[in-house]
Amino acid sequence: MGKDSGSFEELVAEGVAVPTEGWDFSWFEGRATEARPSWGYAVSLADRLAAATAALDLQTGGGEVLDFALGRAPKAPPLTVATEGWPPNVAKATALLAPRGVAVVASPEDAPLPFADGAFDLVTSRHPVRAHWPEISRVLRPGGTYFAQHVGPHSVFELVEYFLGPQPDEVRDGRHPDGERAGAEAAGLEIVDLRAEELRMEFHDIAAVVHFLRKVVWMVPGFTVEAYRPQLRALHERIESEGPFVAHSTRHLFEARKPGV
Repeated sequence: MGKDSGSFEELVAEGVAVPTEGWDFSWFEGRATEARPSWGYAVSLADRLAAATAALDLQTGGGEVLDFALGRAPKAPPLTVATEGWPPNVAKATALLAPRGVAVVASPEDAPLPFADGAFDLVTSRHPVRAHWPEISRVLRPGGTYFAQHVGPHSVFELVEYFLGPQPDEVRDGRHPDGERAGAEAAGLEIVDLRAEELRMEFHDIAAVVHFLRKVVWMVPGFTVEAYRPQLRALHERIESEGPFVAHSTRHLFEARKPGV
């Protein structure tokens, strides 16, 4: 027997009530799952930070990944700076990272980076909205490295297309690693490593779907429960009768080097 409509309303209300700032996904435990890439970005980031003298983490979110990596690194860079564009995340990242001596700079995602040329020997990012290759290249020192995990093309598009319908190829193929390779090379960077994986995701209840779409706002732009209530109810009934809604995320590990020393 499926749950009644009251349970649907309660689950939706629960998904709406959860705060969305930061990149802590622990609330999803028991409600949604996502396989992790084999390369272990956060652990690898810790090793990179230990070898750096000046590090910049772009679009740091709530600072959770950088905080984990700094906590794991045998030593921290003498200088570490992070940027973030969304005010609630700026506040959250500042509170989390300030005790580690990290300055969080409020900088819009599409703005030029507020740093001098060649200021950093390591630039990092986990799931940037977009990689601004000319700016990344500009702030890297010769011999410096960009090390990041990017969201790949048509990531979680089973869910996107459930709500929005079939998407055109130019939308599905956005964030393709081949296009990002070309962008990095056009900015003067050399590709050291580029690996891609597709990873299984499962949504076990409609609260998880609602919270995910509120948190990852570019998936279904302008998503609100009111706008999509019929689709949400139908998906709730589908999950109750058939089991978890299955989607697939795509990720790629990106390492590029600025020629020089």
